[in-house]
Amino acid sequence: MPRWLPRAVVVTLALFACFQLAVWAFHQLIGLLVNILIAFFLALAVEPAVDRLSSRGMRRGLATGVMFLLVTVLFLGFFTLLGSMLAGQIQTMVENFPSYLDSVIRWTNRTFRTNLSRLAIQESVLHSDWLQKYVRNSASGVLDVSATVLGGLFQLLTILLFSFYFAADGPRLRRALCSVLPPHRQAEVLRAWEIAVTKTGGYIYSRALMALISGIAHYVLLEILGVPYAPALAVWVGLVSQFIPTIGTYLAGALPILIAFTVNPWYAVWVFCFVVVYQQFENYVLQPRITARTVDIHPAVAFGSVVAGTALLGAVGALIAIPATATLQAFLGVYVKRYEVAGAVGTTGGDGDRGAGRRDRPSLFARMARAFRKR
Repeated sequence: MPRWLPRAVVVTLALFACFQLAVWAFHQLIGLLVNILIAFFLALAVEPAVDRLSSRGMRRGLATGVMFLLVTVLFLGFFTLLGSMLAGQIQTMVENFPSYLDSVIRWTNRTFRTNLSRLAIQESVLHSDWLQKYVRNSASGVLDVSATVLGGLFQLLTILLFSFYFAADGPRLRRALCSVLPPHRQAEVLRAWEIAVTKTGGYIYSRALMALISGIAHYVLLEILGVPYAPALAVWVGLVSQFIPTIGTYLAGALPILIAFTVNPWYAVWVFCFVVVYQQFENYVLQPRITARTVDIHPAVAFGSVVAGTALLGAVGALIAIPATATLQAFLGVYVKRYEVAGAVGTTGGDGDRGAGRRDRPSLFARMARAFRKR
């Protein structure tokens, strides 16, 4: 046996053990890494406002605290108002539910020639097996729901803490990162950081613009139908549908449908149809155009990045996919060398292109005159 073989075996086993340990640690810390990634992009979103406040003489830590406090107060006030409104509407719906059920039963009996009654339906529902099973599962799942809520609050506090440090210590963090790099690499890091701030701000602006358009469209519909609390519902639809990925559309549309149902069940159907139609218009017409203008990426690239981000990181990936792709595209565009396209490259073969090529090509008489002058 060669002398180097035992040492090679030991080194190979040690490297394999280190690799397994690194994989295990990565899987254990994947939640923390995702939270740090969200916090980083959140800090990039508020950094322009923090820079503006700090340039006016306010300390950077205080400016960051003011911005986060303002955002927190706005969200808490909005959701408190919305919660009180929702509680009142749920109480109204519960009180009027028997009359709604009677109207539905009368319409069903008149349309389908049936003989249903509210008392028989209530008895069948109350004594059904699925309802009893649902109650037992809900009672046993109270602890799971409480643990999920506490875990979500802990993750939210973690994200806010990291984003506060990233925004407050942004210049110090950049200096610490650049201090371990050579000078030419430092310029690249600073350029990438500035591009990330710009693209993230553009993404937030595009989302806010689409939230404004969505809120106005839904407000007009709710006002026409006479649904109460139309301004608050419009703000809810705009914010939730744009800033909560994947399921934000369904959460945003469920509340107006519920409130419209308390006014008239047919109004809920109209609101549902409008939400579905507007969502298709936003996905295929509005969002690609606004995203292409504010984030400066192709609509197909934006759509593909959202799909890829969702496949990799779920809802978080869908939320940060577009600013991350825009940052990467803008950063790589600095190092990609572009050349002038030749006349024959990129033509479609149409009559217009062939005509343009014939117009750019010198005529036979001009070539003969040029040759005579050379002689």
